[in-house]
Amino acid sequence: MTDYDGLPAGFPAERARNVRLVVLDVDGVLTDAGVYIGATAAGERVELKRFDIQDGLGIKFLQLAGVEVAVVSGRYSAATEERARELGITECHQDNRARKVVAIQGILDRKGWSWDQVAMVADDLPDLAVVRRAGFPVAVANAQPEILALAAWVTGAPGGRGAVREFARALLQARGDWDRLVEEYAAARDLPEEEA
Repeated sequence: MTDYDGLPAGFPAERARNVRLVVLDVDGVLTDAGVYIGATAAGERVELKRFDIQDGLGIKFLQLAGVEVAVVSGRYSAATEERARELGITECHQDNRARKVVAIQGILDRKGWSWDQVAMVADDLPDLAVVRRAGFPVAVANAQPEILALAAWVTGAPGGRGAVREFARALLQARGDWDRLVEEYAAARDLPEEEA
């Protein structure tokens, strides 16, 4: 269901226009919270995670619009590091003690931004301290009740299944950037005029 302006129903457009930094949790937001753990024949640990490819393009669109994207996880994973590198996310912070506020405050201090310019997409209790500070707290559809209670907006999609793309689209629509970015993206992938 959408409002008259094409935004999802209840989407707080005024908050979207103020966002400079989008912070994404990993397990349960960028992934479906599943972790596949195994070992090679030599006994080396292997960990795999499933990331939604459509979320990735939503992240790229945020970056193209000049919005900084950070990944902040309460658990170290090489898979997270690899996905962040693939997406060009330089602010990838992983802390096994889930001290996410410290990592985000560091970004804000370096950039000269404030918490009211932060959107946090969250799902679980390790995100709670950040959600309480963020100017635009967002919960994925399957978030825990404590996160849902504080969210300014809740995605229709669950974590790892397009929730980040849904948020990115709505944020960029509210800022008036979405249609332009889609056209630029399509044009860059079209045949050159002489080949058409």
